[in-house]
Amino acid sequence: MRTLPQLALLLLLLRVVVQREGPSRESKGSHSLQFLFMGASHPDLGLPSFVALGYVDEHLFVYYDHESRKAKPRGPWIQKEEIDEFWVTLTQSLKGWDHMFIIDLWTIMDNHSQGQGSHILQVLLGCELLVEDNRTRSFWKYGYDGQDYLIFHPETMNWTAVQPEAQTTKQEWEMTKIRAKQHRAYLERDCPEKLQSYLETGSEILNKKVPPLVRVTRHITHEGVITLRCQAHNFSPVNITLRWLWDGKQLNQGTELGDLHPSGDGTFQIWIAVDVTPGEEQRYSCQVEHPGLDQPLIMTWEHRPLPVTLATGIITGIIVSIIITTTAVVIWKKRKVSRGLIRNYILTEATRPDETDQERSSVYEHQGQGTLNWTLF
Repeated sequence: MRTLPQLALLLLLLRVVVQREGPSRESKGSHSLQFLFMGASHPDLGLPSFVALGYVDEHLFVYYDHESRKAKPRGPWIQKEEIDEFWVTLTQSLKGWDHMFIIDLWTIMDNHSQGQGSHILQVLLGCELLVEDNRTRSFWKYGYDGQDYLIFHPETMNWTAVQPEAQTTKQEWEMTKIRAKQHRAYLERDCPEKLQSYLETGSEILNKKVPPLVRVTRHITHEGVITLRCQAHNFSPVNITLRWLWDGKQLNQGTELGDLHPSGDGTFQIWIAVDVTPGEEQRYSCQVEHPGLDQPLIMTWEHRPLPVTLATGIITGIIVSIIITTTAVVIWKKRKVSRGLIRNYILTEATRPDETDQERSSVYEHQGQGTLNWTLF
């Protein structure tokens, strides 16, 4: 049986793999509607039995899970819907997907003779609208236990078995023509219609162009490797291009591009890094292209030394601190020596061999009255 960390890792990895094989994130002038379904056969291990996430372009707008059985709004524009019928209809639709998903998962497990253990199924389906010629293209893919499994082709209503183990499920589903017809009707008719509706509802948010905030930072590893990182954040829409230049020429190797992440406020963030030779940082520049920019943005790392006034203030402060500390130590030592001398003097005076008991008593009386002060502080 797979452990919980393994299952969680598979779930995350599969999401990345399947989403990148959906609509192209680099496509310019296109919009997409996609749903991601995922779940596990044994939710008692901590994974959900069914979760649905709905995206318009890269914006999450709906969340649904098997436990609540309710579509919950996500995103800045869908929550402004005043008609409750929208969410009631979407909830009923996702309940149907929930039921079908669980059936599909157990069907695949049976075809693999895997009645025991925990397994993960994930489905990505949706459509993409190409603005330039108003064409649409669709996708419907299954992933099982961290690997691509089945791909549906609406034009032929057939399935491609990506894994040899998927052949049995492929044959079984192709025998059920009603299933293939329903899939094709959704991809070619229902999905584009829904997408157009969502684009109209969220046009203000989706069409808003927010230019990226960009900065270049310098990092040194424990091994002494110097890395420049170009970070772009707070931008929308999602399509953005980052590249490193060396003496103005594009670098095609030696760079690392980070994953695109939503910031949680409708904008996104991403980074690109490159290792550099010490002393050659200024030969590198980061070029950023985005619809919110009138022209490509070029950024370099700026080495900013401390201002003269600030550096002078810091040095002066250090010198003053040293003087104060040294003075305090000298005073403390003098006090210690003085107290030692006085203490020795008192003991010597109090124990003179020739001193009588009456004289010694007189000294103590004067000390108690405060007329004799043997201390310096």
